[in-house]
Amino acid sequence: MESTKDSDYFKNEAVVSSSPIDKSAGDIQSVGGPGVVVDHGLHRALKQRHLQMIALGGVVGASIWYGTGTAISYSGPIGALISFAVIGLDVFFVMQSLGELATLYPTPGAFTELAGRFIDPAVSVALGWNYWYMWVANLMAEYNMVSVVLTYWTDKVPSYGWILIFWFIYQCISFFGVVIYGELEFWLAVWKVICVLVGYLLAILVNTGAIGGDYIGFRFWRDPGPFANGINGFGQSFVLAAVYYSGTEMIAITAGESRNPKRDVPKAIQQTIFRIVLIFLGMVFFAGILVPSNDPSLLKAGSKTGKSPFSIALQNAGWKAAPDLINVFILTASFSAMNSAIYIASRVLHSLAGMGRAPAILGKTTSKGVPIYAAILSNLMGLIALVNVASGAGTAFTYILDIAGAAAFIAWACIGVTHLRFRRAWKLQGHSPNELPFRAFLFPWGAYFITFLNIFLLLIQGYGTFITPWQPVAFVFSYIIVVLFVGLFAIWKVLKRTKFVNLAEVDLQSDRKESLGGMDDEEERSGFFAKTKNFVKSRLHR
Repeated sequence: MESTKDSDYFKNEAVVSSSPIDKSAGDIQSVGGPGVVVDHGLHRALKQRHLQMIALGGVVGASIWYGTGTAISYSGPIGALISFAVIGLDVFFVMQSLGELATLYPTPGAFTELAGRFIDPAVSVALGWNYWYMWVANLMAEYNMVSVVLTYWTDKVPSYGWILIFWFIYQCISFFGVVIYGELEFWLAVWKVICVLVGYLLAILVNTGAIGGDYIGFRFWRDPGPFANGINGFGQSFVLAAVYYSGTEMIAITAGESRNPKRDVPKAIQQTIFRIVLIFLGMVFFAGILVPSNDPSLLKAGSKTGKSPFSIALQNAGWKAAPDLINVFILTASFSAMNSAIYIASRVLHSLAGMGRAPAILGKTTSKGVPIYAAILSNLMGLIALVNVASGAGTAFTYILDIAGAAAFIAWACIGVTHLRFRRAWKLQGHSPNELPFRAFLFPWGAYFITFLNIFLLLIQGYGTFITPWQPVAFVFSYIIVVLFVGLFAIWKVLKRTKFVNLAEVDLQSDRKESLGGMDDEEERSGFFAKTKNFVKSRLHR
């Protein structure tokens, strides 16, 4: 039965460590080196600093440098800011709900697994696959952007050639263990933040006339105006914002490979969300004061190619080589974004396979803890980005965003429902919120907010496709994810005869890994200093 399969999966783990381990983590057996924790075939080796930077590195991808221009072309500079601010608030409460769940249950599939535990196994199936193809869509978007960037420099290599080259590179990288992934993401995320800050500085210099000699100020907020394209523009801008913020929740997935989830996950959530919101709001703000929303060079639907608003502004200011600098920022930003997309997509497939909700072969892992077949399949799906050869980069970019944005709204709404159901079960079984290692801010209002807001945004995000003239292809890409989600839920529920979970009887103890043992570098250093301090004190008191 489904529930038995879930229970077996939650308890099926091996833990290896040279340090004391919380026995509630599951059966313990020695199968590796010191300090290594093996959980469901994955290695819990990510440190606190890795978790704090991974979401930042995975979310701030190459396409944000173009996408901010797309956002202001959709809804104008103020419209884009409002859209990104609303979705930023949405994501803040998503992360609060997710933080409470992931800290208590740091499972490899995170909320995609917990939806099956607290709502219905059929919801877990639909949500897991929904979240997987959301990351596949993000991967396609990054491959698409890389081809745009490199085609600007040279047309000697066709766009599909660049996509295939980078596909091969990232397939090789995906075979490395999680420690290599964590280190790469940490340093690449640091570099991305530096690039963004340099972009802010250049934007200020151009806007004030220090570069180019022409003071811009808020000229473009007056002409062509603060808003564009009415309600349709807002709908498209909301989807775009959701795409860029989506991935913040990947901290919950990485919690499945964290050494100390009870300590590290809450800190990563609290620090990362503010960094991401500030980065996105800053990028949109500066894009809106650098170029007008009707600039024909911006990448939008129907474009065969396009430029970043930062490149356009610097070129207009007389710096002809500026696109080369911005393209370097974009290209390096893609390194971790693609890497993260393959990482998260493969872990979601691994989790689904472990619970019997995907082919078992996708759950196979290497000795380094890499779900190799899941990584290969996820990256292969990224090759759908080759559609830009026929349709053009702008059109492909728009279709991919529609898929990823709708998938993000579904995932966030399900997180809200899962959180509400978990808290209800927690109360019914006699537990107090004070027992939780992390408590969500403004519960239950935050959970209600993200549930209803994301359902509403999911329904209106394709509003523009209904406007005359009818756009059947755009309509399909806007709502096909909804059809797939409902279809998967219905099929699994009928075939497996699943039932909605009885919250008074649901298992609240399995998979609680509040302490897994094994010290990371920071813990070892703090332990050394504590021992030294105590030794000195003991000597002084003699």
